[in-house]
Amino acid sequence: MGNTYKRVLLKLSGEALMGNLAYGIDPTIVDAIAQEIAATAAQGVQIAVVVGGGNIFRGVKGAASGMDRATADYIGMLATVMNAMTLQDALERIDVPTRVQTAISMQEMAEPYIRRRAIRHLEKNRVVIFGAGSGNPFFTTDTTAALRAAEINAEVLLKATKVDGVYDSDPNTNPNAKRYSSLTYSHVLAKDLKVMDGTAIALCKDNNIPIMVFNLAVAGNIQRAMTGEPIGTIVGGSCEVS
Repeated sequence: MGNTYKRVLLKLSGEALMGNLAYGIDPTIVDAIAQEIAATAAQGVQIAVVVGGGNIFRGVKGAASGMDRATADYIGMLATVMNAMTLQDALERIDVPTRVQTAISMQEMAEPYIRRRAIRHLEKNRVVIFGAGSGNPFFTTDTTAALRAAEINAEVLLKATKVDGVYDSDPNTNPNAKRYSSLTYSHVLAKDLKVMDGTAIALCKDNNIPIMVFNLAVAGNIQRAMTGEPIGTIVGGSCEVS
């Protein structure tokens, strides 16, 4: 067991909320994520969440099909708010006080993103979910996660994925692919390892925020990651193969 973090930022992809569905939100998956967040919050960890929108709409795909890229990205931002509100509902049904803050003002449904207010919520042990990305088109929710992690002084960015870490090649096609236990930011950028987009990695590097990449599908992994267990791959250390 590692040292428990005091404040973390958890990045969930929209696809993570789909489960095995082709589209949309699987309530069972959302409830399971909420239970793990609740268990960790009960240990005193301050938790912020950035959620993607790819389960509902993906801006890049929309742009590829002929839609204006900025318009497609704004629609994607709205999808992230739908996911954020769904996760908030799941958390509050199990008595975890939660606030959604959005980068695009929609005051009837959520608070506007205000950094000092977000930090105050965290200090009061409320879970804060950041919706609508950064509020700007052309930026991914990975970049938003890195930005918000820096803004709230998170100790670590937890990147929940469908694989158990970062590999030197695709483990689905190469049975000899090696998993890294740790990596430098520079190695990720130089080898284009697709951990997160380059802007997100650079932001974490500049602000010395480690990134833990771990498998969301393993029950209990969110709690393990938040309490500092060495699961997955840590970006921000030396290059080591596990």
